[in-house]
Amino acid sequence: MSNSIFNAVHHIAIIASDYQRSKHFYSEILGLKIIREIYREARDSYKLDLQINAQTQIELFSFPNPPTRPSTPESCGLRHLAFAVADLDQAIAHLATYNVECETVRIDECTGKRFTFFRDPDNLPLELYQQ
Repeated sequence: MSNSIFNAVHHIAIIASDYQRSKHFYSEILGLKIIREIYREARDSYKLDLQINAQTQIELFSFPNPPTRPSTPESCGLRHLAFAVADLDQAIAHLATYNVECETVRIDECTGKRFTFFRDPDNLPLELYQQ
């Protein structure tokens, strides 16, 4: 039994350079359900809560003039966000209908599971991982 105090990941926060473009990508292309959208006047920014499943969300933020990402996925900090999928080929085909390119499918050498990477509108690395 684990001694972790954590139950699950509640949310992942992403700052978008183009809020409307990223809102479309995450809600329409990836199909995440919009829970709520709030305009925060004091910050001149939006906060969009998107549902991944019953306990995990993405918080999509807009901010005036956000700083750019330091470098590619190998920069220090969060490396990428992985979405578990039941059918990897179906998920890749769905993304292709929106002209979202995925890398060549690879096999996780530790688990034997198939996975691939794609990018969001801000070039953030996202992964599809076959359950």
